[in-house]
Amino acid sequence: MDKPPDYHRRIALSPSWRTRALNTLLRLTMRRRITQESDVSALRREYEEIDARHFQVAPDVQRTPVDCDGVPAEWITLPDSRHERVMLYLHGGSFAFRFPNAHAALVSRLCRRLGARALVPDYRLAPEHPFPAAPDDCHRVYRALIAQGVVPASMVLAGDSAGGNLALVTIHRAKAAGEPLPSCVVLLSPALDCTLTSPSMADYDGHDPMLQLSTLLVLRRCYVRSPHQYLLPDVSPLFADFRGFPPLFLQAGSGEMLRDEAVRAADKAHLAGVDVELEIWPEVPHAFQVADFLPEATSAIDHIARFVRTRTGWGD
Repeated sequence: MDKPPDYHRRIALSPSWRTRALNTLLRLTMRRRITQESDVSALRREYEEIDARHFQVAPDVQRTPVDCDGVPAEWITLPDSRHERVMLYLHGGSFAFRFPNAHAALVSRLCRRLGARALVPDYRLAPEHPFPAAPDDCHRVYRALIAQGVVPASMVLAGDSAGGNLALVTIHRAKAAGEPLPSCVVLLSPALDCTLTSPSMADYDGHDPMLQLSTLLVLRRCYVRSPHQYLLPDVSPLFADFRGFPPLFLQAGSGEMLRDEAVRAADKAHLAGVDVELEIWPEVPHAFQVADFLPEATSAIDHIARFVRTRTGWGD
């Protein structure tokens, strides 16, 4: 087997028993087949009930709803948050779902490690609001933060899954508009190619504990109405020009369908001269960092904090 490039890192750990148990549970509960757009609203309600019932945020976390240039959002702060340290976090959910408690819990753990505060936009969801509603909302929030005096050099942009897509699209748009860019970008199991043609899509369909191709095809149709748009960088940021992008940090699971989108993005970033690091974690599920009971999730957040600290200069 060829040695991976220096910016690729395969985490040399045996999967924990908790990860194995979670994968089994996810196969039983989360791999719901969606056959038509009308299934999305019902499944969204079900997911939001699960989120409200099973995810909790630490009692010292303050959640403050705000209006950010017309986009609803929520500030996440902790007692030790430094005002000047800002993370803009774009949540995942296939462009169609939201998990407010789960993401608030994840973001608060990141903020705790970094001494930062975070803004989480509640961008518009498909199919009620297809492309370009979500990237428009996210770019609007990014611009609003800068207009409010947030210094881009002290800002981190992050996202998981569809939120990783929106984070990279926001960078692409900001660069094209000549706007200042954040200090670095963190992408967790990012969904970067709406053509759905990466090798891992076929290799792990039927094996990924959370995702399946038939469902992704329906969700893609909910978000992007025309196949002619799949190759647009605003839809599939894997096809953007990466030159001049800020440092990128990517994490993905070894057996998830989106793995190769992270790999291809890291390779493209490296060829474009971007400071990039990619971590592949063994057998963890999609966006595993959300599951705070996994030892791998705790370690992954430590790795994220290390990368961010070295690129922002944020100390303890």
